[in-house]
Amino acid sequence: MTVELPGTTTRLRCAGCGNLTRFDVTRTRRTTEFWHLDLAGDVVVEHTELKGEEVESISCRWCGRSDAIELVDRNAVDASDQAN
Repeated sequence: MTVELPGTTTRLRCAGCGNLTRFDVTRTRRTTEFWHLDLAGDVVVEHTELKGEEVESISCRWCGRSDAIELVDRNAVDASDQAN
């Protein structure tokens, strides 16, 4: 099963309970970062470049299901679901 993150025209929805707003996403990211350390040693990350990302799982925070997560069109969600 391929797990995808939503884009600009899609959103996540749990087909099990109807949740539209709360999900646990587990992903692995490879990045290159530019760190700026001040003289005290505190770090500020000034730039991050994403080299690669793998989404391992997405599960519903409400019912816990990971097998019912789907991508739906943002405009297709009916008004009764908007309250979630």
